[in-house]
Amino acid sequence: MKVLVAGGGGFIGGHLVKSLLDDGHDVRSVDQKPFDDWYQVHDAAENVVADLQYLETCMDATKDIDRVFNLAADMGGMGFIENNKALCMLSVLINTHLLESARANGVSRYFYSSSACVYAADKQTDPNVTALAEADAYPAMPEDGYGWEKLFSERMCRHFTEDFGLETRVARFHNVYGPEGTWTGGREKAPAAVSRKIAEAKISGDHVIGVWGDGLQTRSFMYIDDCIEGVKRLMDSDVTIPINIGSAELISINDLYDMVAEFAGIEITREHDLTAPQGVRGRNSDNTLILELLGWEPAISLQEGMRKTYDWVNQQVLGSTQSV
Repeated sequence: MKVLVAGGGGFIGGHLVKSLLDDGHDVRSVDQKPFDDWYQVHDAAENVVADLQYLETCMDATKDIDRVFNLAADMGGMGFIENNKALCMLSVLINTHLLESARANGVSRYFYSSSACVYAADKQTDPNVTALAEADAYPAMPEDGYGWEKLFSERMCRHFTEDFGLETRVARFHNVYGPEGTWTGGREKAPAAVSRKIAEAKISGDHVIGVWGDGLQTRSFMYIDDCIEGVKRLMDSDVTIPINIGSAELISINDLYDMVAEFAGIEITREHDLTAPQGVRGRNSDNTLILELLGWEPAISLQEGMRKTYDWVNQQVLGSTQSV
């Protein structure tokens, strides 16, 4: 098939483009960043730098396309999300215009990458959180800014299916991580940030590590290979409702630091910053529905995925240190 990956220059997008090419598809990869800023550039794809906030750009991007994978969004880790709510919400333009152009150009199927940030905040106030099931998105109380944009865009997909017959698939991602992602600069997520801090501590010899919040907040983290597998399985399925794609393995941030410190072979002292952004107290993925509907769930352990992620981030840190 001829497929479009919107946000193909991003972390998840770059991995998805590679996987789709490996499957034999003809891939058009579009991202607004200059090529030098793409996480991965695959020569076998048709690579385009363009801003998908605009309808005209989306019309060009979806021309002669069979399937659209929309991963494009202005987002980052918790620090970015909490301090850039308007920028996060402006991503609604991308999904709106991609949906409209997909309908106009006869795209057969459309995937939208939503987020666990759509879930009601009052269900995430305890580190010992009950895993979030798909029904927990309503009554709506998503994360301010980013979560509202994701929930609204989910509804857009639903109504384009109901009103126009465009087949849509929606995945609620839970904290995707892995190599080839953002690891510094303020947009990195917890697994990469933790890996970078530990790698820097090992090099410097200063093993006092700053931790956002008290470290008792809990999360589940999904390795990138599981994410890509889940996306492709969902896209090929008959599942038309939003569905979790996330690991059900819960860990506290403190324990995540300890895990990575063990990889590095150092002992650390955590210095907690209670004024820093830390998000909800607990968030985990209930995988009952994905197991029922797809017969599959993410299975790569956090230990395995974080080991690979730390090794990759450590190489980036060493490289940046040697180049100074």
